[in-house]
Amino acid sequence: MKDINIEHWIERMKEGDSSAFQVIYDWSFPEIYRSAVFLMTEKNEIEDVMNEIYFQLWRSIGNYDANRPFRFWMHGIVLKQIQKWRTKSWRRFRIFEKKRLLEREEHLFTDRQILEAETHREMLTMVHQLSYKLRAVIILRYYHEYTFDEIAELLDIPVGTVKSRHHAALGKLRELSPYLESAKEQELYVH
Repeated sequence: MKDINIEHWIERMKEGDSSAFQVIYDWSFPEIYRSAVFLMTEKNEIEDVMNEIYFQLWRSIGNYDANRPFRFWMHGIVLKQIQKWRTKSWRRFRIFEKKRLLEREEHLFTDRQILEAETHREMLTMVHQLSYKLRAVIILRYYHEYTFDEIAELLDIPVGTVKSRHHAALGKLRELSPYLESAKEQELYVH
């Protein structure tokens, strides 16, 4: 998120100024959208979730505590809305989920602003193979650069659980990565 005087726009939005909402939306959308892309496996639902995220932003801006970073607060909304969507989807479609997973084709993104290089697509594919709990920790840690304590607060879980999920996620990514495996093999031949 680029630096702007966000506090000014938040105050205007709290007063009901829709143009302030548009400024905040434009400012935050690229990062929030990328987070949704990484955290959600069903790409056809991203637009709906994004609408829910910004609807919740509009509804709850009055609850924003100016003593806390806005970006952090906004990521809390993202995580809650994605979890809410996942729960709702699970309830609605759990019978069809297994069939859909078996038939699902790998979708490649065409939005070059989000995934410009082949390595991003490969990483996205690997990250999507993680469970949601592991994926959320990896995205928050490496994409948004939150500390373990901050991730624990965002996810409302103990720090030890965050560290455990982080360790498990890295182990799974190592298993999935052809590059890490070939790098290990090369090290064996060098020594």
